[in-house]
Amino acid sequence: MASLDEIKISLQNAGIVGAGGAGFPSYAKLAPGEEILLINAAECEPMLYTDFQLMHEKMAQAVEGARLIMEEAGMTQCLFGIKAHNCKALGLSDGQELGKGCFVKQLPDVYPMGDEINLIYQCTGRLVQPGQLPVSQHVIVFNMETLCNAREAILHQKPLTEKYLTINGDIPNPVVVHVPIGMRVSELLDRLHITIPEEDVLMDGGPSMGRIIHPNTAVITKTTKGLIVIPKETPAVRVKMRGQKIHRAIASSVCCQCTRCTDMCPRHALGYPLEPHMHVRVASGVNEVMPESVLSASLCCSCGICEIAACCQYISPRAVILDHKSILAQNKLHFSDPSKEYHVREDRSYTMMSTERWKDFLGITRYDKTPVFHPELMQPDRVEIPMHQHIGSPSVPCVREGDTVAKGTRIAECGPGLSIPQAASIDGRVTYVDQTKIIIEKIN
Repeated sequence: MASLDEIKISLQNAGIVGAGGAGFPSYAKLAPGEEILLINAAECEPMLYTDFQLMHEKMAQAVEGARLIMEEAGMTQCLFGIKAHNCKALGLSDGQELGKGCFVKQLPDVYPMGDEINLIYQCTGRLVQPGQLPVSQHVIVFNMETLCNAREAILHQKPLTEKYLTINGDIPNPVVVHVPIGMRVSELLDRLHITIPEEDVLMDGGPSMGRIIHPNTAVITKTTKGLIVIPKETPAVRVKMRGQKIHRAIASSVCCQCTRCTDMCPRHALGYPLEPHMHVRVASGVNEVMPESVLSASLCCSCGICEIAACCQYISPRAVILDHKSILAQNKLHFSDPSKEYHVREDRSYTMMSTERWKDFLGITRYDKTPVFHPELMQPDRVEIPMHQHIGSPSVPCVREGDTVAKGTRIAECGPGLSIPQAASIDGRVTYVDQTKIIIEKIN
């Protein structure tokens, strides 16, 4: 059996990162003395079915991966946080034991239950204090797909070269597919005979927190959870198509300070000192002169409820807070108040946003269809591996143009500090290398 340090080395060498979020290197989460391994299988965003399919197909492997990590980290319990409708579809019940020390924790069908802080509180009753990390509550959180990848790295030293993702929305036949990392989105859509209507956009991620991408330039990365096709006329898209300058101007001119955005904020409901309406009040000017006045921006999870559901004047508090986050980053500031203990608000359960209601606010209910699973790994003609698919310093290329590489071959080393290496996701020849990406083309 591997030691905890050996597991961390295996995860780093394999390039494992959070598969459903910002891409935090998984090895850096592990530490001795933690108590609970929490598996985020909430599938937070509507229209995404990737983790659901993995639970259906690979639950036994996921539990095995959890046991490997638990035993060496000395953790006593693993909880699989799964929404109620998925529990029903999978035939699971709250508290059901999946393996020794591994249990189902049924979550309510609300958004954004996959937010790490909300998830930890809902599953464990432990509140991560504002500005602190989950380890402060002795909890480590892994995504469902991340856990499956970790198992392969620990048992077989297999580098991360493949990705599962949902393709859904305004298309005839939604699917969950299995593709090499770095596959061009345009080639993937062509292989599936998917055409994006002129009046639609393509999003990387879900309709709430995903970003609009261009299929001719985008590639599949380690954090791509889904590709969603949605009409431009939906509220989910309209708010994303406004520029920051427009968001800032609207916020500065029409906010009536009704506080509805704050009342509906999921982090505020947890007792966090985050008040979106106050950020709108200082949308321009004050924050640049006094960045410390907007420290609470670092507590926002960017769920979008404040801009889609709360505001009747088309203001985007989320966009304003993103501006403030940028100012804080430039000044290397973040919220911290160790002298005070915060508590969950008594009315939290009454402010939760049901998933069905949230889909209606986004205008995407009719486009949320159950996809078909295609487990076979696609074989593209070309992949483009980004050097910065993760939080931390970029990977550093270690191959040259003209080199022949096999799938799984290391093509980039770790950068300084927090970082991971990269591996070839297909057999082929390296045709391009710079500090941002490596292109590999299949040899015919």
